[in-house]
Amino acid sequence: MRSPKRLAEIRKLPCVRCGNPDSQAAHSNSAKHGKGRGIKADDSFTVPLCHVCHSDFDQYKLGNREESEKLFEQWLVKVELMMGKRDEEYF
Repeated sequence: MRSPKRLAEIRKLPCVRCGNPDSQAAHSNSAKHGKGRGIKADDSFTVPLCHVCHSDFDQYKLGNREESEKLFEQWLVKVELMMGKRDEEYF
């Protein structure tokens, strides 16, 4: 599912990892969230990451695949709290 409104709201938040105010909407890299070869995960699985953190996350510089998935799940919970809303409100 795609939601330009959710992506816009995510980009307004600071980086969930380092706090940089210039963030991007970073999609999950997990197949369980719909990620596939050349296909981005569902927009409900996005978190704000700055360019450096986003790059490090996508290149698995923050840990192996399993560690990355755990990090992303933690970030997703934190983002929901930061937004004060549930994902369902964006779809």
